[in-house]
Amino acid sequence: MKALSIRPAWAHLIIRPDITDPIKRANAARDGILKLIENRTWATSYRGPILVHASKSMTKAEYADAMDMLYTVTGSVPDSIPSFDDMPRGGIIGSVEIVGCLPPDDMASRWKMPGHFGFQLKNPKPLPFRPMRGQLGFFEVPEE
Repeated sequence: MKALSIRPAWAHLIIRPDITDPIKRANAARDGILKLIENRTWATSYRGPILVHASKSMTKAEYADAMDMLYTVTGSVPDSIPSFDDMPRGGIIGSVEIVGCLPPDDMASRWKMPGHFGFQLKNPKPLPFRPMRGQLGFFEVPEE
């Protein structure tokens, strides 16, 4: 299966393993609390499921940027979001479907960054943490 490495705080905001109730997850997706856009400088024509890999590295500034964006989009940063030191890194944390790719000038989502392509995501699902080295771009993960 294909996987994509994403900085840990952003990967967490896509998967949101802290929201476990199915109804609350559906409401979070509807209300824009789940990050259903992955910003990239490159486009993709791939559509389908991918594994979300939380990369090994993350600076405190990157973590702060993600939490600032979460606050801007939702109005709060829940206590259920792991701290910088507790954020899972260096492994698979969930899966999601890529259903589209927005061009750089389309700002249809509060999570979209200007000048970036926006991979449109759907159905994020937390998975048990699976340590693994990441790679640039999409990479294949053997089935287990």
